[in-house]
Amino acid sequence: MKFLCIDCDEQMTFTDRKEPGDGTFGASFACPTCGHRVAMLANPMETQLVGSLGVKIGGRILDEEPMELTRSSLLGKDDAFHDAPSPTPGKVRFSPEGEERLAKVPNFVRGMVKKIYGEWAAQRGIGEITPEVMDQARIDLGLEDM
Repeated sequence: MKFLCIDCDEQMTFTDRKEPGDGTFGASFACPTCGHRVAMLANPMETQLVGSLGVKIGGRILDEEPMELTRSSLLGKDDAFHDAPSPTPGKVRFSPEGEERLAKVPNFVRGMVKKIYGEWAAQRGIGEITPEVMDQARIDLGLEDM
């Protein structure tokens, strides 16, 4: 959502955000050309909705990250999106065919998937993860429909 100055047809810029502590928030915007100002006031329910959606009132300083809302909701799972080595380095490895299949997994969850397969194989004393091992792990973990 963007606010436009009716007189200048310019996009207004964010100037201030206030949270008085009663569950509401206010945001003000100004026209960069004529200086005309407008304000928006959100009630407690709207404030809660905006907060739960992760909306940043007033724009952002940093570039948006892929899957930002999902990543931020995985509190305490800092390594969930990193392409980490197998849980038991040197003992569990992926076969070339397993690596090829793993490469088809979206990059942002590949590390987590690799870790899950590695842990599953290590618990069973499996040293090489092949597509067949991956199929069995999916069945055992209840992921065959994914």
